[in-house]
Amino acid sequence: MKHLFNLLLSAFIPAAAWAQSGSPAEPVTYIGGEICNPRLHEGGFRYAIGTENIQVTRANRTRPQTSDGFGWTYNHAPNMTYWNGRFYLEYLSNPKDEQQPPGHTLIVTSTDGRHWEKPVVAFPEYKAPQGVDIPKPYYGYIMHQRMGFYHAPNGKLLVVAFYSHSYNPFREGGIGRVVREMRKDGTMGPIYFIRYSSHAQWNASNTAFPFYTSSKDEAFKAACRALLDDKLKTLQWIDEDRGLDGFYTLKDSTNRLEATSYYHRRDGKVVALWKWSYAALSEDEGRSWTTPVRVPSLIMAGGKQWGQRTRDGRFALCFNPIETQPYRYPLITMTGDDGIVYDSIGVVHGEVPPRRFMGENKDFGPCYVRGITEGEEQPSDSNMWLCYSVNKEDIWVSRVPLPVRTTWNGPVKDDFDDIRPGAPIPNWNVYRPAWCPVSVNENHQLCLADADRYDYARAIRVFENTRKATISFDLMVEKENDDPFEIDVTDRHGERVACLRLHGGALKLNGQACGGYQTGQWLQVKLTINGNQISYGSASTAALHAVESVERLSFRTGEYRNLPDRHTPNQDPCPPLPGCDEPVREARYLIDNVVIK
Repeated sequence: MKHLFNLLLSAFIPAAAWAQSGSPAEPVTYIGGEICNPRLHEGGFRYAIGTENIQVTRANRTRPQTSDGFGWTYNHAPNMTYWNGRFYLEYLSNPKDEQQPPGHTLIVTSTDGRHWEKPVVAFPEYKAPQGVDIPKPYYGYIMHQRMGFYHAPNGKLLVVAFYSHSYNPFREGGIGRVVREMRKDGTMGPIYFIRYSSHAQWNASNTAFPFYTSSKDEAFKAACRALLDDKLKTLQWIDEDRGLDGFYTLKDSTNRLEATSYYHRRDGKVVALWKWSYAALSEDEGRSWTTPVRVPSLIMAGGKQWGQRTRDGRFALCFNPIETQPYRYPLITMTGDDGIVYDSIGVVHGEVPPRRFMGENKDFGPCYVRGITEGEEQPSDSNMWLCYSVNKEDIWVSRVPLPVRTTWNGPVKDDFDDIRPGAPIPNWNVYRPAWCPVSVNENHQLCLADADRYDYARAIRVFENTRKATISFDLMVEKENDDPFEIDVTDRHGERVACLRLHGGALKLNGQACGGYQTGQWLQVKLTINGNQISYGSASTAALHAVESVERLSFRTGEYRNLPDRHTPNQDPCPPLPGCDEPVREARYLIDNVVIK
């Protein structure tokens, strides 16, 4: 009877409901159970401890010499790699709107991933040959790319991108994939097409650059052929050109597979990941694939999804864990042991600054995350490196220490004496825009500075989760501007229990006056947390929010912000934020001897 019941039940329940984790019906799965709190920029998740957020380029329309030299304010779709002792980051750029001409692709490099040089043009604005008109209904040329770099077996580094038409760069709107060599001295070779769109009649006679086979550099041509033969690398191209000529081994009946990333699980199978929670498996290195499916436990919208095996032998997925398309925050990483089951979430980037320049489809938050693709050269450190754009305006990278940890055990005693000036700050989560540096100075003090009227510097120290805590540190307001300095104590979800605010010589605890300070003099601060009662000196007050426990100490060179939020208009026309291209008078704060017990 039981057997008969099971047969009848199976007739009415879809096969996906019986999916086994790791099977073609569910290639990966998340079992942690946490979901995003849409009210908070950090989503209510714990932080990936020690992550450093670094602004690579800050868009500047009226002072372009401080940014990329062009003053364009739509900057997006970064890709990164590491080669010959240097980081390379490629991103596309338009004057103000998504997929609106003109467009070009820039490259910026760094020796350490933390300090970046000025961008240079890798692929310029497309200039069609004389007599070649823009086909209707298109009206201009732009760039679009899902892949940036290829490490060839012969040691060559290829830089790739995709020329297309505006407004739709896909299928018939595409022209083709271009390639050039990045040389070890930092110069680049000539630009060639490596593959034309299979949806239109483009070839060497009607496009702006020659086909790669015309090159006289045999090593370069061998590198191009190796790329074209690599079924995993070229799968990253599938949504720009669906391959009417049979170029791709994966058949996409959904037309929804966008922005491929992939990695090998511990069992050797390849997992391919796409936007909108899609995934598929290959057991033969990409020569064939299972039917792509939407993974129900991965919640996301149209921001990119990234997966990789990390240097510590574990696995990570990175994406925006919420189904709101124009509001892509926070950026998180999920981690697991086998590349199948993921059980922990940590925030990589939880800040959403104001968008300074309105533009078409400039979604709020850190999105379109990419890392260093497997099989490519890796830096010698023990970090996961990620790149992404914020508000589709500024380009950022994050350095995520491995293994990824989200909780702290034991006391905290940080005097910064063993940290070389300017070096990474162990166990601190650092958010540093270009005009808001965070560093350890020559006196081995933590220094937060701020000259940005619309952003701030921030440093967070996670400590052991507790109901009672004594937090002490030394603080100097070296100089200040119009913004306050705020010290928050929060619970694991980011709910603020205490806010100590310094500005204009006055101290306030949760809005109540509690003393003063003098610029240029050290102040010894001691905060006591006892459940939902907060004390500083003789002042005592109730918590801002009732919580079960606390576990984060935050220093910030500006006021707490929760805007933009999920109701902030995304496409309402508006002028640039006043004065956003000009730095303000710098504020500077020093912190030392942080003790939490």
